[in-house]
Amino acid sequence: MAFTRILIADSSSLTVVGAETLLKARADTSITKAENGDELLALAGKLRPNLILLGDRFDPLFDTLILVERLMQITPSIRLIIMGVSTEGLFIRDLFAMGIYGYLATADDLSKCLLTAVETILRGRPYLSPTANAEYLITMQGSYRDWQLDAEARAILRLLASGCTPSQIAAQLNLKRRRVYWVMEKMRTRFGAATNAHLINRAATEGFAGFPD
Repeated sequence: MAFTRILIADSSSLTVVGAETLLKARADTSITKAENGDELLALAGKLRPNLILLGDRFDPLFDTLILVERLMQITPSIRLIIMGVSTEGLFIRDLFAMGIYGYLATADDLSKCLLTAVETILRGRPYLSPTANAEYLITMQGSYRDWQLDAEARAILRLLASGCTPSQIAAQLNLKRRRVYWVMEKMRTRFGAATNAHLINRAATEGFAGFPD
């Protein structure tokens, strides 16, 4: 078995201790823990871990997708597992579209699926825990599977949440105004929202918290 470097980043000390205890039983494995988003990014660049376990509420100053984006930029080949409260299939789909390898719903028993997830992902195959897998499959059979919340949409969403008008968003992102309106309409459909305020609220409850610059 090749030596494996694993980096754990989660706001729940119980989750960290539980994951660390399970992974210590794995041979030839080193485990490092990050305390906040900045430290996670620094350690990812310094240690170049084989795998990162990231809680979806890890650091309130970082949107989960922002952290995923930055980790992918620092270590493009990283194999990333999200441990998430959300079982929203579209959110999970968006994360996989960004390049994560695994999603463990915290509603599932970590002790029963973590080691299987790690071994599966280190072999280059994706892994979803049972609850996440069920929701993901339902989503992929639905009508939203062909449109993803990409970097452009997330940038528009963050500016919208900060109070910018569509015209201001278009100017800041160098987009045509009709493009901004089109993306906003797609996002309202994506989140099942009737208004922009409802859209922002639904996005926040789904894990897009903080909307940092």
